Amino acid sequence: MRYRVLAVIVAAAALGVVAATAAASGKRANAHTLTVWLQVDAQNGWPEIVAAANSAFQSAHPGWDVNVQYQQWTDHLQKFDATIAGSDTPDVIEMGNTEMTKYMAAGAFANLGSVKSQFNNSSSWLGGLKASSTFNSKLFGVPYYAGSRVITYRSDLFRKAGYKTPPRTLSQFQSQLVKVGKMEKRKGFAPLYVGGEDWYSALSFVFDYGGSIATFSHGKWHGALDSKNSIAGLTAFKKFFTATQPKSSATLDGSAPFPYTVFSQGLTAANYGPAWYTCCTGKKFSKVVKQFVMPSHAKGKAMPGFLGGSDLAVPAQSGNRPEAVDWIAAFTSTASEKALEKKGNIPNATNLLGKSVNERAAARSWFVPQAKHWVDVENGNVLKTMLAQLLTGHLSVKQAATAASQNIEQTLNES
Repeated sequence: MRYRVLAVIVAAAALGVVAATAAASGKRANAHTLTVWLQVDAQNGWPEIVAAANSAFQSAHPGWDVNVQYQQWTDHLQKFDATIAGSDTPDVIEMGNTEMTKYMAAGAFANLGSVKSQFNNSSSWLGGLKASSTFNSKLFGVPYYAGSRVITYRSDLFRKAGYKTPPRTLSQFQSQLVKVGKMEKRKGFAPLYVGGEDWYSALSFVFDYGGSIATFSHGKWHGALDSKNSIAGLTAFKKFFTATQPKSSATLDGSAPFPYTVFSQGLTAANYGPAWYTCCTGKKFSKVVKQFVMPSHAKGKAMPGFLGGSDLAVPAQSGNRPEAVDWIAAFTSTASEKALEKKGNIPNATNLLGKSVNERAAARSWFVPQAKHWVDVENGNVLKTMLAQLLTGHLSVKQAATAASQNIEQTLNES
């Protein structure tokens, strides 16, 4: 690699005498370097965890160095594509979980199925992250850490309505929101602001009722949004959406503002979205903003949420696969994951989850089908179209779900 050559040159130049230079060059020639690409979040947020993993790896692999190179989310895929073209990939790379499919489908990552047991807590990985690391039933990534979706709300409005504790069921939450909405007379106010085409929210209802988007069997994808359970979930979503969205605030044309923008304007009592929404809800409400887990229709359970986060993969071109696996194992060990948790992140396995709102929300999660053409489903607005049709009454829930399911099945099975 170019970086290794530069390292040799710099090391040699730094030594002033010929004998010392020769000795150092000999040592470097026998050394090995593992190149790891992590996002800058690790550099800024938990460098000591990275250092501990490097130390553990080097203790187990004398003579090896770890070259951690920090990347930016904005251009890391472009840079990775360039390394693939030049046969100069890193040995380990961090990927956003939604970025994995393209590279798994292209054969860019090594199959880790045979070494899965080497990773701590692999039998309890978060469902959403495990799914994002799996393609055609084969494991190509290791869950790193996650981000969940929760309810961010104004506790003052709920207290005003007589509610001091979070709801335990979806029906309770709906009733609370309706009451809050009746008390607030401001034009355009929505007790829970959810864009009608927000399929991340809608599909959480589908998974909560035991449905799914599509299933894979006998070498083919099968649409599942028209299944009995999926239709039950979509019907519940329509009921919930209709009850909590005044017509004046509901948008179904893709023009909906960000939920936290509506929150900061005082036009909603709650949002359902990423936990980081608290960053942008406005100083005016900073003292009353709180969060709780989106409740399931089943009492005491969390509604499954779309899980964001990162995975770690070993590029197929790496010549150091065993060592790459060992480094990932050290970096995702129980000790490392617990340290990440203390930094405010969600650890990668259900048995490591604590009692915070974010972690409890991650206990039940879902992910999109890991199919090469899933991106075409998203780009084709198949799910958004379905939601617009069923929420406006243009089609019944069953009709809209059936059309979407057929479209998804056809798209995912394209060659």
